Amino acid sequence: MKKCIKLDRSESFGSESDPIQAILSPPKFITSADSFERREQSWYANCQIPTDLSIQVQDVTFHVHKFPLVSKCGYLSRVEFQPPNPNSGYDYKIEKFPGGADTFEIILKFCYGLQICLNPNNVAALRCASEFLEMNEAQEDGNLISKAEAFFTFVALSSWKDTITVLKSCEPLSPWAENLQIVRRCCDSIAWKICQETRTEETMNEVEESWWFEDLAVLRIDHFLRIIAAVRAKGMKGETIGSCLMFYGDKWLSISSMENEMKGRNELQWNITVGVRQERGIIGQNNKEQRIIIESLVSALPPQKEAVSCKFLLRMLKLAILHSASPALVSELEKRVGMVLENANVHDLLIPSYFVTDQGNPINQSEDQTMHNIDVVQRILEYFLMYEHQRLQQQEQQKTSTLNISKLVDNYLAEIARDPNLSITRFQVLAEFLPRNVRTCDDGLYRAIDIYLKSHPSLSEHDRRRLCKVIDCEKLSLDACMHAAQNDRLPLRIVIQILFAEQVKMRAAMQQKGQTSSDDNSEKGESCWSSTKKEVKCVKEELDKLKEQMEELQKDYSDLQKEYEKVNKHSKNFAIWAIGWKKIKRATLFNGKLEVEESDEAQNRTNHGRRSNPRRTQSVS
Repeated sequence: MKKCIKLDRSESFGSESDPIQAILSPPKFITSADSFERREQSWYANCQIPTDLSIQVQDVTFHVHKFPLVSKCGYLSRVEFQPPNPNSGYDYKIEKFPGGADTFEIILKFCYGLQICLNPNNVAALRCASEFLEMNEAQEDGNLISKAEAFFTFVALSSWKDTITVLKSCEPLSPWAENLQIVRRCCDSIAWKICQETRTEETMNEVEESWWFEDLAVLRIDHFLRIIAAVRAKGMKGETIGSCLMFYGDKWLSISSMENEMKGRNELQWNITVGVRQERGIIGQNNKEQRIIIESLVSALPPQKEAVSCKFLLRMLKLAILHSASPALVSELEKRVGMVLENANVHDLLIPSYFVTDQGNPINQSEDQTMHNIDVVQRILEYFLMYEHQRLQQQEQQKTSTLNISKLVDNYLAEIARDPNLSITRFQVLAEFLPRNVRTCDDGLYRAIDIYLKSHPSLSEHDRRRLCKVIDCEKLSLDACMHAAQNDRLPLRIVIQILFAEQVKMRAAMQQKGQTSSDDNSEKGESCWSSTKKEVKCVKEELDKLKEQMEELQKDYSDLQKEYEKVNKHSKNFAIWAIGWKKIKRATLFNGKLEVEESDEAQNRTNHGRRSNPRRTQSVS
């Protein structure tokens, strides 16, 4: 229920012994009108006496009497009113009046002695407007300044909801509300109430730290930060302040809508969505205000590492890039993300690669630009490794953090591997960015490289070998090795290395298993070991055969490659070579025929000689 104090010409609020009632008791009014009537964009005082003054505030003209106003307003008493101008329709125009035409209407009613209502929604505007018009006690006892000040101090500030309402109403009243300390007193009162209530709840073991988040989220960013600074000065925990900042950011920044659009969409769909939003002017709306909120929230982040979540920091980083925040702020966010990167999700790291024009519209930098901003992620990883090195020196390093990072990086590589514009050099640099001792298993890295090879089928054999060298074959699981053995996208040399590494691991595992079994049961262990030796021998023979086949295939491939190069080199003389080949072929056939004919003739001569000289033949035999 809103508090409201009505002031009219007849009511009395008690004796002068009561300070509040004495301040709020109405003065002796000079009655000149009973009411006001609006006609189109003008207000008229209903009175038998004709009005003698026209004042314009904003686009509204007030036709009033001069005396009730100048008797209470020191500002108007000093104005030298000119004769009315028939073209303008008013005698005087008040520029930049606090509260506008609605507030001036209430002040006119007060000057005429009509009933007005002071409430948390209008008390700040009336206080600023009365200060503007100099409605102080020097003009008349019980003037509007004293009444508005009394209501604000003794009524509005005593209530949590009323104080929030007053502070919210101060937003369009700058700089008057600031100069009159209305904003400062509201912020201090709210901060005091927050800390007081929190201490009471902690004493009763019923802490509900978020009870004030929603009320503060309706405030403008500068007023909100004033309260945050005040509660921090009073000793509020950094985690509570961080939670309040995240609540405010989720309410005022277009984070959730962007995240929902990114989920379940590939990057091409995201770019189409950005284009539609650009045409509708959605992203370009209030770009400056969004940037101010982002920069203000980042500047207010508590120094504690876990004060805000990594997810929130990455969201803020995306919006900071989207709205062209300062490079220093982007760098600060990258450092903060690097401190808690082990808590990140791979989808949060997928930062679209775009920049924003002066109109606030995001567009791709060039056609060969990668879909994701890989440079930002690489800088975040650099900060993470730097912090991990510091923790290692302080003996605070945890294996779980580095394990999570290796999985995160491998999943990120798998996501960006599908980008057709991602060069092999940039992909390889990011794949080799983590030290080798960080990864305990290279299955994720193998999966990411396999996706890249599948998405980039035009890679040369040299590039494939260069990229696959990143994989540590000894860190692949059995399933990964089985997949690699049948993967025709991998170079033959890498496949052989993987199979050899798997053979070594199997042998070591079998030896360990055999040794353990022999300790438990020697006879059973000897039979197991003999069977294991047979299995190892069979596997070795198969691998040797496979290796020989691979070498033969490699040799055939090299021979074919050489022949192919020779054919290409002499492609211009191919026709001549073909004719020469035909000649050689004919000559060969002809020579073969001659040789056959000569041998036949020799055989015939021999046979003929035998027939012509039978005696000789017999004598010889």
